[in-house]
Amino acid sequence: MEAKINKTHREGAVLFSPYDAGSSIKKALEVGRENILFEVRESKIKGRGGAGFPTATKWMLVAAAKADKKYIVCNADEGEPGTFKDRVLLTEYPDLVFDGMVVAGYTIGAEIGILYLRGEYIFMLEQLEDYLISMRQNNLLGKNILGKEGFNFDISIRLGSGAYVCGEETALIESLEGHRGEPRNRPPYPVNTGYMGYPTVVNNVETLASISKIITKGADWFKTHGTEKSTGSKLFSVSGDCKKPGVYELPWGTTLNELIKIVDAENTKAIQVGGASGVCIPKSQFDRQLSYEDASTGGSIMIFNESRKMLHVLKNFMDFFVEESCGQCTPCRIGNVKLLECVERIEKGEYTFSYINSMKDLSRTMQVASKCGLGQSSPNPFLSILENFKDEIFRSKENGVSHA
Repeated sequence: MEAKINKTHREGAVLFSPYDAGSSIKKALEVGRENILFEVRESKIKGRGGAGFPTATKWMLVAAAKADKKYIVCNADEGEPGTFKDRVLLTEYPDLVFDGMVVAGYTIGAEIGILYLRGEYIFMLEQLEDYLISMRQNNLLGKNILGKEGFNFDISIRLGSGAYVCGEETALIESLEGHRGEPRNRPPYPVNTGYMGYPTVVNNVETLASISKIITKGADWFKTHGTEKSTGSKLFSVSGDCKKPGVYELPWGTTLNELIKIVDAENTKAIQVGGASGVCIPKSQFDRQLSYEDASTGGSIMIFNESRKMLHVLKNFMDFFVEESCGQCTPCRIGNVKLLECVERIEKGEYTFSYINSMKDLSRTMQVASKCGLGQSSPNPFLSILENFKDEIFRSKENGVSHA
């Protein structure tokens, strides 16, 4: 599906509002590192990739680190099913993203930035490389940027190899170093021991794009959008059973009921919030807010209408996780296979509720015992779909009502 940009459906867009290329870099050099850190901290911005870690905390830890080298890595490995917002940002708003990387580099004392681009996005590579060339020509990259003596920063682009797990920051760093994409043990964390053993900030595409607006417009302006605990706006990749799929910018705090009206969805019975690894929310809960404190998401919104069979949806998700698990840790490697087997047994009516409950216990074990976010979050759809759609799944004739 070709992503359609919907600038906003409310006044006061953040990312999709006007921006002059290079303006955030110029402002950053004028106010200095300490003021940038203060502004980022006051904005309360959290990572837009899904984890929601405070951006200022990462920056301050790396800025304070004593090291010969430091790195900024932009995570553009957009592999979560149903997510395509970063593709839109990189295609239509590269100035926001790359300027944000330069600002980050200046703030933490890094001279090297790396854009880790999803392998399937190779079609963007030439366009992005051309944009970086234009930045160098305009003295927005390279040596003594905008005349700031001693501030040298450049950006290179690396292509990933299609592994879903490389969306996790330590697996991404392993891949950058030429190794198999597998999560590292933590601690140490990337802010201490990241790329090539040096302090490293890993930020999502949307996070860095937001930084450009925070620096030019100010933290107070940024906080006028969203909620107290979820400041700013969010880009949502909306797909599925709606008449107006695409990328929408909406403030945090928007409810699911408001969202389905905006995208013109009818007869909606379920919304998967947060991609395959997110939670499936039933119609009775559509008053929930999209925010870090309620229904949190990295951006993927999948809409299902009354024609969809939720057990089939769940099976599709679990197939994906079995395929994408790196296999390094037992809870994820074995657990996802067992959850898929459970779904298949439900399809055939070959289950007892004692067995179902044991699989739910396994899911909760995976959430706490898996090494990285893949195994920790892959049980989310299993638990939420079986709980929120149990009447459909366990009482339909197709799925064998009498096997309790």
